[in-house]
Amino acid sequence: MSNPDFDLTRLFGTGLPDPSPRFAGFPEFNFIGGHNDPEHIPIEGLIEAAASVLRREGGSLAMYNLGRGPQGYPGLRDFLADKLKRHRGIDCGRDDIMITTGSGQGIDMVSRLLVDPGETVILEECCYAGAINRFKRIGAKIVGTKLDEHGICIDALTTLLDELKSKGVTPKCIYTIPTIQNPTGSILPLERRHALLALARERGIAIFEDECYADLLWVRAAPPSLYSLAPDQVVHIGSFSKSLAPALRIGYCVASWPVLSRLLAMKTDGGTGALDQMIVAEYFTRSFDTHVEHLSAVLREKLDTMVEAVEREFGTAVEMWRPEGGIFLWLKLPDQVDVTKLVKPAAQAGIAFNPGPEWACDPATAKSSMRLCFALPSKQQIKDGVAALARVCFEETGIPPRSANVGNVRA
Repeated sequence: MSNPDFDLTRLFGTGLPDPSPRFAGFPEFNFIGGHNDPEHIPIEGLIEAAASVLRREGGSLAMYNLGRGPQGYPGLRDFLADKLKRHRGIDCGRDDIMITTGSGQGIDMVSRLLVDPGETVILEECCYAGAINRFKRIGAKIVGTKLDEHGICIDALTTLLDELKSKGVTPKCIYTIPTIQNPTGSILPLERRHALLALARERGIAIFEDECYADLLWVRAAPPSLYSLAPDQVVHIGSFSKSLAPALRIGYCVASWPVLSRLLAMKTDGGTGALDQMIVAEYFTRSFDTHVEHLSAVLREKLDTMVEAVEREFGTAVEMWRPEGGIFLWLKLPDQVDVTKLVKPAAQAGIAFNPGPEWACDPATAKSSMRLCFALPSKQQIKDGVAALARVCFEETGIPPRSANVGNVRA
């Protein structure tokens, strides 16, 4: 018989995150998260791939990890070894790759492998919020290093490391997104990559390279990955969330065996979704280059639409970092604008955006910045949503004074 007075919530552990609200659906103008374009998921190709691989190997689903251990489906790791060599310059085989449940699991595992509570980690000053939060959760001290339109500034990083050394601090690792940085969308030039690796080697610091967006390029080919230039000092992760579909939750990690063997010992989840791995391998082995080229073209057109809409609605009141790939536009409003105060009125107007402070090591430095995802909404939704966002911004702050060449007047 149940006890109506029993309160299970009083038995919760400490240090838990705040409770989540019930999911109430997406707003009309959804510019948050790392969603993809629903119109360009290759549904028929995935159906064919699923039927093919299930007929051939479906019986292996009877065993955890398909009866092959926690490293991942061999067909997917073979595909990755080929893709990484052709696109990112990485010379590896299937045994150098571990499949993860999205890149988030990779960040969880690698951060715990490299960093103990109280140790220092260098991140880009504006960086992936998920990485910032994961490092904080394990008790790391995070320090941001300066970015410009080309990524990490090596001179500033050198100065920062010297300052830390003077205090007796040597960071354990540098977490970086060198190819389509999140949120700025920059690509670290080759000379800076060599300089970063040389500096890290000199100081005895590991490099943790996240290339979650590196498949989606349109301005130019990216320089080779950091891992390809120095596999002995880099741990590399990536994902299929942006090149195919985030709901599939398939990521990967590439590392030398002494590193990978310890990560495998930490992977106690019973295995990343095996059917997902099999389908992705089957489809992408046949169609990766064609699909990614098409998707990148679609995303570039959506970016153009968003840039035009921001220029039309915000004019000179906003500064944009035009990305060289990926799915995000990072922009900055005048210093007097606190974007966190726009979140609630924007939500009431059916708009969701990522406020800049959530994507910065020092939140105060990004109080006037925001990140907009252009992959999920249609072009018309982008146009209408940016116009609606400009109206909210003006009503709350008086900025921008003009939109679409018309002077704004507060209600």
